[in-house]
Amino acid sequence: MPSIESPTSESPAHAEVTDPATISRRALLGTGGAVVAGTALAFATGTGTAAASPSASPTSDPANLPALRDIPHRARLVDYEVVELAALLRAGRTTSVQITQAYLDRIAALNGPFEVYGDNGLYNAFVRIDADAALAAARAADKRLRHDGRAPLLCGIPIGVKDSVAVEGFSTQDGSATFAGNIALADATVVGRLRDAGAVVVGLTICSAFSGSITGTFAGNAWNKDYVPGGSSQGSGVAPIARLIAAAIGEETGGSIMCPSAANGASGIKPSLGTVSIAGLMPLSPGYDVLGPITRSMRDSALILATMLGLDAVNDPQTLSAPIPFPPIPLVARRGRRPLAGLTIGIPQTDWMNVNGVVQVGVSPQATYGAGHLDTFTRLVGQLRSLGAKVIEFPGLDITDPQQNPYFASSTVLATVDGSPVSPSAAVVNANRYEIRYADAVADFCASGIPSAAAVATLTSQYGRQAPGETARSFASADRFNGGIPAAVRYEGEQRRRTLIANYTKALADHGVDFMVVLTLGDVIGKRAGGGPGFPNFRAYYQVPNAIAWPMVSFPVGYVSGLPVSAQFWGPRFSEPDILQAALDYQANFPDYNHAAPTDPAATAPAAKAKIAPQAIPAAPGAPEDPGPSNDPLIGEAMTRAATP
Repeated sequence: MPSIESPTSESPAHAEVTDPATISRRALLGTGGAVVAGTALAFATGTGTAAASPSASPTSDPANLPALRDIPHRARLVDYEVVELAALLRAGRTTSVQITQAYLDRIAALNGPFEVYGDNGLYNAFVRIDADAALAAARAADKRLRHDGRAPLLCGIPIGVKDSVAVEGFSTQDGSATFAGNIALADATVVGRLRDAGAVVVGLTICSAFSGSITGTFAGNAWNKDYVPGGSSQGSGVAPIARLIAAAIGEETGGSIMCPSAANGASGIKPSLGTVSIAGLMPLSPGYDVLGPITRSMRDSALILATMLGLDAVNDPQTLSAPIPFPPIPLVARRGRRPLAGLTIGIPQTDWMNVNGVVQVGVSPQATYGAGHLDTFTRLVGQLRSLGAKVIEFPGLDITDPQQNPYFASSTVLATVDGSPVSPSAAVVNANRYEIRYADAVADFCASGIPSAAAVATLTSQYGRQAPGETARSFASADRFNGGIPAAVRYEGEQRRRTLIANYTKALADHGVDFMVVLTLGDVIGKRAGGGPGFPNFRAYYQVPNAIAWPMVSFPVGYVSGLPVSAQFWGPRFSEPDILQAALDYQANFPDYNHAAPTDPAATAPAAKAKIAPQAIPAAPGAPEDPGPSNDPLIGEAMTRAATP
């Protein structure tokens, strides 16, 4: 099998796959190759986490924690930030067992029944947990803290992990009961790194079916469970804000960390491609997929990112593209009244919004915002300026202009393979999927005897393909198309992607912009049931940061109609230290937004239309069971083209 091409010009090629049964895999998880162990699909992460242990500094340096005198009294133990809990643990003011039990009690009271991929009547942020294992890990963390004065700062902190990331012993199902029995035989690299740091893994957070929808309906929004939570990392966005967990790990291919962070008012980080290993992830689109933290404050998320990131050459060679060593991740805000002095933050005027299903080409994004969101954004700009930043409007890059963007959502046909057209994005995405045995791995799972016949039908519909002239979808047809893309066509797709990256970089440089500020969601979100759009107003090109491998952070900046308004910073690849520092500085000076807590909900009967039959075949081939704009780049691009006048 040929090697995986690098997703950007800086990324190395993946190693050649010679024996799928012996390599680390992302074929449901890993970098390639399906393996069956006993009756369960194996989750292997190659050489494990020995090379991925947390560094002694700065993620173990108590100087990066707030002083006890600076920690405000909070009403409940679960209201303290991660870094505050870490300081309290070291001072003996609380224990990991107490913290973990407090979160388990809230999960028991407010999560609702587990294993429901639909409305369960409460938050439904966790789809499955292991309380006994979590408490055992908490006891071990307490012992470590008593005897190790340099224990990592995350030691004893409870964390949830998205249902598409391997956690040893858990059935990892990517938002669908069809993957029941897909048991992780080892931790994903990031989970191993978090465990090495002493974090307490409580369970798996619910996600959209097959990590598809960016609006989501399975979980309830942290501020009002009748509203959409954002997806596909639905539970990871809800759980920290609803005080069901201290922090969570999300995954994004095209919006899946930013959208739930924005919808719930969380502080989330979508890293650059290559910053964090994705070995152990059930992949959607290799070369786009990233893993990142979602918490209640940017300093919490920064600490988790600093713990997770780093080289994982065997399991995820994409990490070889990151700077070595990676520039230090800032963990604390800067002092002084104008910490943002010297920065130029741009407001891109061609970052068109999708309003009620129509992309508003030619209309300034801010002109489409709801009144409350516009007022909040205007206030945000003033706040950033008060901290010393220069904030300017600038053109940005118009994705609808093929001269500037020859890649994303392009209607250009580079070739025809097995009767189907190959767009520039398809040339990259489908070829990468072939490299990791994307369709073959699911076919192996279906052939294992683990899933039911109905589940096999759903998985075939989701991961298979129906070529022109064929009467049904099949894995063989998908593999034939993915593997049939000629090398020259794939190269052309990659070159077009690099051209888009270069043009976007130039668009910022021409106006002296360091990074951009946007609102992913420009108006009040919709309800989970009732038929209206989950996101009436959202960035039409929400997938572009993943397409060009750039980082993005989201943080709350206000509230309208009882729901959060969140802003996002994003900029060039591996600029995480810059955008994180700015977000840290903002929250240190305007802390009210990320410290707000929602009122606990009362249980209600699940909405009939929101409950999704676990084994239901999607209404249209490839369509998600959980409705809304898609995280999948090819489906999302098709939706965007259809919505553009």
